[in-house]
Amino acid sequence: MSSVIAWRRAALPVVALAGLVLPMSHGHAQWWKRAPVDFEECADAAEKAATKAEKTTALAECNAKFAGRRKAGGGYTYYDFLQDRTFDIAGPNPTPEEQKKIDQSYTTYLANERRKNAVAEVTARQQREQQEQQLQQIALRSEAEKAPPRVPVPVERPKVQQAAGSDARSRTKGANCTKGAFSCEWPRLSEGLNELKKLFSPTPSKPAKKS
Repeated sequence: MSSVIAWRRAALPVVALAGLVLPMSHGHAQWWKRAPVDFEECADAAEKAATKAEKTTALAECNAKFAGRRKAGGGYTYYDFLQDRTFDIAGPNPTPEEQKKIDQSYTTYLANERRKNAVAEVTARQQREQQEQQLQQIALRSEAEKAPPRVPVPVERPKVQQAAGSDARSRTKGANCTKGAFSCEWPRLSEGLNELKKLFSPTPSKPAKKS
């Protein structure tokens, strides 16, 4: 009897200690079963999945549930792959106000991209036109170098035109002559004197032929 009492007395602290440990372990297990608060906590739980397929499925659910990622200094960041840009957010998911700012930034991003594309298109078209003009100039230069040189042919002026030009100059000179001036009257007087000389000058006789 004394030995049994001693055994129970020795066992009581062990049983009491076991009673304390079991509730603590149960409470610890309950803490791990609560819903994760962000992606990192969710991913840690997914790493403990039994199979690779379950792990992949759990990580996909974490990605769908949490958009933000923890920052080293506190807070979270959200990566928008459409803009290739990150945004600082307060919690594991953007708030409605934060999401509105992200959407406005995306609208500005699209406008800038359209502007860049339009400028790039105009620049490319101008470069193509310049290249075409340069090719045309090179082709024309090559044809000009291959063609034989042209020798100019002298054009002879017709004599009729020359005579007509002389008559025209004479008429012009007569038209410009002032009536009564000695320079205009002298040619006519000279012609009249020559006619009188012919009338009064005897015609020279031909020498007689010798028989």
